[in-house]
Amino acid sequence: MLENKACLVRGLRAPRGSARLVRVRVVSLTCSNTEIVCALGCADYLVGVDDHSDYPVQIVTRLPRVGPDLGIDVARVAALDPDLVLASLTVPGHERIVAQLEAAKLPFFAPEPVSLADVYDDIAQIASRLGVPERGSELALQMQRAMPERLKPKRPPRLLVEWWPKPVIVPGRRSWVHDLIERVGADNPFGARAVKSTPIRDEEAVAAAPDAVIMSWCGVRLEKYRPDVVYRRPEWQRIPALTERRVFAVAEAFLGRPGPRLVEGYRALAEIVQSIERFSASSI
Repeated sequence: MLENKACLVRGLRAPRGSARLVRVRVVSLTCSNTEIVCALGCADYLVGVDDHSDYPVQIVTRLPRVGPDLGIDVARVAALDPDLVLASLTVPGHERIVAQLEAAKLPFFAPEPVSLADVYDDIAQIASRLGVPERGSELALQMQRAMPERLKPKRPPRLLVEWWPKPVIVPGRRSWVHDLIERVGADNPFGARAVKSTPIRDEEAVAAAPDAVIMSWCGVRLEKYRPDVVYRRPEWQRIPALTERRVFAVAEAFLGRPGPRLVEGYRALAEIVQSIERFSASSI
C-alpha cells in the first residue's frame, strides 16, 4: 500500500551520455505543475502534460497529452522517457496514479501542498530538480511581494469560497485559499475547521453570514459558473452576501491550482474586499 506522505519523491536518473548539463525531460500530470515549470523558464523541458493543462496556451497546445488527472495513462508517460514526472497528492484519488508511477519505476515528485508556504516550498523543490534553484527562490519571492498582507479591520469581511455547489463544499484552515483570505484582510467563515475542505449544510452557511460568496467551482469553466444557482437557494435568502448581491465568480485556475497564478486569485479576493469596504463606507 502506498504510504500517506505529504510528499513522495523518486530520484532523477543521471543525465544521459555525458556529465555536462542537459535538458531534463519532464512530464507534468497537473495544471499547477505545468504552470510552475513554465514560470521557471523551463517550458522547453516539458515533453508531455495531462489533458487538463491549459496554460500557457502557446506551450501546452503543442505537447503530447497523457490523460486526465484521474485517468493518466502511465504507459504513455513511460513512452515519453521522462527524467522527471511531476505528479500530485492534492487531487483526491491521484494517489492511485502515484502508485502506478512507483510500480513503473518512473522518477517522480508528488507534492501535497496545504498552505501557501507549502506552495513556495514546492516551487523551490521543483526548481531544484530542474537544475534552476535560484529561479525557484526568485519566483517564490515575486509571489510573496505581489501578495502583501493587508491589515484586518475591526470587523473583517467574511468570504465564503465555494468549491462545489451541491453539496456546498468550502475550504477549511488547511488550505492555501484560507491563507489568501487572511492575506487580503478577510475571514474564512470555516477557518476554525482543521481540514482542507468540508461540505456545509444550509443552516451552517446561514449562521456563518458571509459578506460575499465566491464561486470557484472545481472542473467548471468560468463562463459556466451560474450565480443564479446561489441566489436561488431558499435557505440562504437572509445571508448578507445574497441580500447585498455579492456573489462573485473567480476562476478555479486562480484559486484551486497551487502555483504562480494564485497571485491572480489574491488580486480577485482583494478587489472583492475593497468593494465591500466601499459599500460599508458609503452606507455610514
